[in-house]
Amino acid sequence: MSATDHPLKGRKVAIIGGAGFIGHNMALTMKRAGVDVAVVDSLGVNNYYAIERERYTNPNGEIYLNFIKQRMNLLHEARVPFVEMDARDYHGLSETMEDLNPDAIIHLAAVAHANRSNKDPYSTFDHSLRTLENALDVARSSRLNVDRFVYFSSSMVYGTFADGVVDEETSCNPLGIYGALKFAGEKMVIAYNQVFGLPFTIIRPSALYGERCVSRRVGQALIENALRGNTLTINGDGSDCLDFTYVQDLIGGVMGALTSKDAANEIFNLTYGDARSLNQMVDIIRQHFPGIDVKHNPRDSLMPERGTLNVDKARSLIGYDPQYPLERGFVDYIDWYKANWDQLNQGGVDAGQVVYLTRRAWA
Repeated sequence: MSATDHPLKGRKVAIIGGAGFIGHNMALTMKRAGVDVAVVDSLGVNNYYAIERERYTNPNGEIYLNFIKQRMNLLHEARVPFVEMDARDYHGLSETMEDLNPDAIIHLAAVAHANRSNKDPYSTFDHSLRTLENALDVARSSRLNVDRFVYFSSSMVYGTFADGVVDEETSCNPLGIYGALKFAGEKMVIAYNQVFGLPFTIIRPSALYGERCVSRRVGQALIENALRGNTLTINGDGSDCLDFTYVQDLIGGVMGALTSKDAANEIFNLTYGDARSLNQMVDIIRQHFPGIDVKHNPRDSLMPERGTLNVDKARSLIGYDPQYPLERGFVDYIDWYKANWDQLNQGGVDAGQVVYLTRRAWA
């Protein structure tokens, strides 16, 4: 669908935490669809400033800095307004949202990593629940006309998948800090609807992968090790199954949710909808890196046993239609990574300078 006839054309959307992996890809896709989208981000959590501090101790530091610069340059080239703002600053966030005056707010600001959450709960709550509290309170302000608040939760809220498949009616029993925090966030969002009538949509993604990610998720770690000729490391015997989801499938679902009135005050699983094992992911890696070795470590006891997230509700209510099975999306990701990796080894990607459009509202 072109920008001239997309139902979201002309809608004003603000993405808090929008310079991250999910957010910048979403902003770029929305902009191409004619959405008046703006990005608000501190660049401090798993982003430019954090990676800059680690560039000499993180073997991927220079690569990840280039990925982040690519994000910023792509946003600049697409003329997506960017506001450098820490969402923990309530008054600053309030002023920014009043300037932008969005129809919808998408909240992505959070620590998006389960292991980091378990190791540093204080920082996780500070950057996740405090930012959410501020965003919700700003969104319900009488000075704004927000008609949808989109909160990104996680498949981790389910805990262990008892039957290998879950849907939105499955009871949630999160394991560890990250899953508990995401579930608490869901309850906060629902409470703001109950008390203040703030319309919401809650999104539960799973095992995301895609371009310019710097979180070193499992697929990314496997590709990077393969590119270096290192042994691939798997926690457990490789039989663990995850509902791997390409980022563009997720974005399509979010845009469908913003388009549909039926998505108001609903929770959606937005995944590919078909869990695959880590061994199957390794098999795809081996097709592109013949002869690679694999090492198995003990399984993480705080990682729940998961599986498929049923996406029938999203298909029915918002027309969700994921297009990227692992054999397509992950292969595209490998090809993209190879191209960028080769450029880096030949002298570095010309990422240019990080460009800011500070506190620039829509005309």
